[in-house]
Amino acid sequence: MLRKQIGWDFDNTYSKLSKNLLSKINPIPVRKPKLIIFNDLLADELGLNFTNIASSEIANIFSGNQLPEGSETIAQAYAGHQFGHFTILGDGRALMIGEHVTKNKQRFDIQFKGSGKTPYSRNADGRAALGPMLREYLISEAMHALKIKTTRSLAVVETGENVEREKILKGAILTRVASSHIRVGTFQYALISEKKDDLKNLFEYTINRHFPNLKDSKNQAINFLRHVQNKQIELVCDWMRVGFVHGVMNTDNMAISGETIDYGPCAFMDRYDPNTVFSSIDLNGRYAYSNQPAITLWNLERLAECLIPIIHNDRKKSIEMAKEVLRDFPTKYKKTWLKMMRSKLGIFDEDPKDESIIIELLTWMHKYKVDYTNTFCHLMDKFDGQNQIYKDEEFISWKEKWALRKKIKKVNPQLSLDLMKKTNPLVVPRNEQVEKALKDACEENNMVKFNELNKILSEPYKGSSLLKKYQLPASDTNKKYVTFCGT
Repeated sequence: MLRKQIGWDFDNTYSKLSKNLLSKINPIPVRKPKLIIFNDLLADELGLNFTNIASSEIANIFSGNQLPEGSETIAQAYAGHQFGHFTILGDGRALMIGEHVTKNKQRFDIQFKGSGKTPYSRNADGRAALGPMLREYLISEAMHALKIKTTRSLAVVETGENVEREKILKGAILTRVASSHIRVGTFQYALISEKKDDLKNLFEYTINRHFPNLKDSKNQAINFLRHVQNKQIELVCDWMRVGFVHGVMNTDNMAISGETIDYGPCAFMDRYDPNTVFSSIDLNGRYAYSNQPAITLWNLERLAECLIPIIHNDRKKSIEMAKEVLRDFPTKYKKTWLKMMRSKLGIFDEDPKDESIIIELLTWMHKYKVDYTNTFCHLMDKFDGQNQIYKDEEFISWKEKWALRKKIKKVNPQLSLDLMKKTNPLVVPRNEQVEKALKDACEENNMVKFNELNKILSEPYKGSSLLKKYQLPASDTNKKYVTFCGT
């Protein structure tokens, strides 16, 4: 009855794959679930109706204490190169409860994060803390509002139990929604599986689920690699567009679907610096802001290695065909990046001199440690903060070149501004503000700041009476912001 009332429609297909690729396991019940936040808009998009469901009942559902009818909980196995080192992994604290199909036939994984131990937990407890789960909720929904492909967050439930980290923290479970959780690492795991058919079956499953248009192509594996490459280029260019640093681009954190997945030590750059790193364990800057394109290619190379047995019967031929696809990456990435940066500057057409204009601006921003987001807001006259740096002679000189570039090409001023407004957010999740909101939520049981920030971030391209407050960079710009894999 509850399933019919809410609108769940589970059709669980991944669970039918080889047992080597997953484990069927139930979530561990929690003591006292309490609903902290629920995403009504996302629920509506999924065709789910919780209007007449009590918050206590919702908490029971999204803690795993009362699973919806039709669900089938599994933990997925995968491998991954973590900071370049290969290891066997899997859902150590996550469970997929099923694949929900919407009325327009879109399929989504519904996954718990922090639901208890699994066969892949190793020495961990399989639980999650409230702060990191609220953080992922906030950032993933902000990314969606920024028009960046991402997993979504449906609910955060407090478990009523503590988790032990560096200190005792409140436990929580996040419900995550994704078009799938198939990763580069999933293919890496299937490649080394004892069952030879696992790789082929996983590949066919992925084609059917994500790339059905490739079924009739001459070489599915090559075209699959090309499509995944294109999706990743678009995704990373979007990250670069808003100053997002993922922080842990291991191969198990690259989704085949082209969605941003796993919000661990991620953060948004305030001052422009290509070498920006936030993660406490990224000591050599492997996943720095400017390294994200190169790491994307590196991860795609690992995916290509997995596809070698499928591409062609002749291994040498197969390798050469894969290399041919990957050789296109630098050119395709640069073309996509230049188009993105032109959009940020309100430029529609192409000119060979555009790259130098773009680089000159970024170089100036880096030299003077200028705020990345607010610089583009200033160029749109959408930032009225008192910042003398925009009166700098170098910047004024650059603006003249930018204006001349548009004048020569007869760019319509209003259309140019409209393009900039669509491309440049007025507000992003600034690290200091995120931390203040999480501190109030976790230590004071006060969700006021969190809810206000979440609301502001839901419309990043629109102005509001609170905009100025949330455009301000960190009060102490000399203090290095550090994130951790648990955050």
